[in-house]
Amino acid sequence: MSDIPGIVITGASGRMGQMLIKSVLASDKCRLVGALVRDGHDWQGLDIGVAMGGQPVDVPVTSDPLEAFAKAQAVIDFTTPAATVDFAGLAAQARAVHVIGTTGLTDNDLKAINAAARHAVIVRAGNMSLGVNLLVKLTKQVAAALDEDFDIEVIESHHNQKVDAPSGTALMLGEAAAEGRGVSLNDVSDSGRNGITGARKKGDIGFSAIRGGDIVGEHDVLFAGHGERIVLRHMATDRALFAGGAVKAALWGQDKRPGEYDMLDVLGL
Repeated sequence: MSDIPGIVITGASGRMGQMLIKSVLASDKCRLVGALVRDGHDWQGLDIGVAMGGQPVDVPVTSDPLEAFAKAQAVIDFTTPAATVDFAGLAAQARAVHVIGTTGLTDNDLKAINAAARHAVIVRAGNMSLGVNLLVKLTKQVAAALDEDFDIEVIESHHNQKVDAPSGTALMLGEAAAEGRGVSLNDVSDSGRNGITGARKKGDIGFSAIRGGDIVGEHDVLFAGHGERIVLRHMATDRALFAGGAVKAALWGQDKRPGEYDMLDVLGL
């Protein structure tokens, strides 16, 4: 078993962390070597299998990333921006592939992650699913084919516990649309409509966020012209697809040169 990559899951007690742990344990291409939680968490010191309500798997839960990462060939990280930036530096020191699904990252966070990528492989994506990454590619192609007579709106829906908006996936789609049009998203993004806003500015890329219930993730890219509309849509119904994509990214990165990659690279799109 030691010849297959060992993976550490950060945020192990969270909904996504537990899904990732289950995906790694179910795979015959990798092994779980660490489960990381914040210091003082109730799970600290327990076997992760027992902590999750199952059988022991001989992997103790720890709050020490240095200890965990030293045994790993990959780290899968769906946590918070501050934690992810810290983990990026530590994973780079350990020369472990760092798969980042964390959203809400600032420009300064991205600069720190990019610096870490000079020393190790980082795969970062707002969404790890095959379908969403195909949608990103299609969005860029459609945006390139249509002129500014078509307004672009990215509409995203998520569960009521999501803390950031627009979602990481929505921003991926907005970036793709902007690239297709040959503009910077920062120059054309519109996500703050409230009150008397005036007419829509031609060429803007709009964002609308819906939060409610237990919606896993739904994303529409609307191209609205005069007399016609084109809608590209992806609907996720099971978080397991994100976990499977993250594990795939961790394995893909094992023989790659240091640098920052995304899921389009992993999927060869």
